[in-house]
Amino acid sequence: MSKPIILVTNDDGIAAPGIRELILIMKEIGTVYVVAPDKPQSGMGHAVTINSTLRVEEIYSDNSSFEWACSGTPADCVKLAVNEILPKKPDLCVSGINHGSNSSINILYSGTMSAAIEAGIEGIPAIGFSLCDYSHNANFKAASKYIKKIALNVLKEGLPKDIVLNVNIPKADENEIKGVKICKQARTYWEEEFVKRVDPRGQNYYWLTGSWNNENFEKGTDEEALSENYISLVPVQFDLTAYSFMDTIKNWNFSI
Repeated sequence: MSKPIILVTNDDGIAAPGIRELILIMKEIGTVYVVAPDKPQSGMGHAVTINSTLRVEEIYSDNSSFEWACSGTPADCVKLAVNEILPKKPDLCVSGINHGSNSSINILYSGTMSAAIEAGIEGIPAIGFSLCDYSHNANFKAASKYIKKIALNVLKEGLPKDIVLNVNIPKADENEIKGVKICKQARTYWEEEFVKRVDPRGQNYYWLTGSWNNENFEKGTDEEALSENYISLVPVQFDLTAYSFMDTIKNWNFSI
């Protein structure tokens, strides 16, 4: 049987250690096509490029993998891969391994997860992988066996329409990771601050900073699982309709 075609992308850039590890894992499973940003695109969310050109350069190929660097965002990379570069629609899209957590509210800002969601929109089973360690020298190999197993499960079982997986990995050694927990998204958040400074021309500018507030996460959430050294797996749907509120809002008076 022919090997599955796997699209690999990320938001940290094609040279980041996380994506290099993910490519190695996916090459054990199938034929790998990499279309990833040519520079870091963290925090881009689901941004797409509409007011400037996109450039794509093939940078590597062998019998099991083919790599392109793209000037655009993570979502751009998936769009270009599916519509212009790959020989056919991939059997799986994996995004990551991100340098840093994409648990809880971070999913809304994450370029890593937006790439996975874009693949889901295209009807491709997709997974975003993130490691809770921002270090360039983070231990991405510690969870490689779990990453492979999760990917194989998705290839075998598939995913429902409009659902992708958000997988976060604790900062831990291989023998410290306890396993995988199926979780819901926590309601933790950033307490943001803006550092105000003045440039040499006397103009104000700002640096966004802040701290992560995860002190009161609920049972069964991704934050709880990660705190206990479990890999968290959250099924994510990108239909944002608040169905529970629809009947209530129908009772509002919109007469003019």
